[in-house]
Amino acid sequence: MRSDRNRPFDAFRRSSSTSTPMSDGWMRETYVLPREDARAKAREILVRFPRAAYMTEVEFWQELDDGRIEFTMRRLPSAD
Repeated sequence: MRSDRNRPFDAFRRSSSTSTPMSDGWMRETYVLPREDARAKAREILVRFPRAAYMTEVEFWQELDDGRIEFTMRRLPSAD
């Protein structure tokens, strides 16, 4: 069994910043929440940053061993 530190995508998450755009211009925020809370959070972000203006999407998601959902939302930093 792998340790939590060696899960796929952890290297990316550790190197990313949720407060500034990455070098590719996208803002990314990673969350780990119970399933229903994850759905509500994703909906909240999609309403706040609509796809038409911010290209918002769920970039990555996985179900963890304890049933929680780890997911990353990606969007453009502004609608200019």
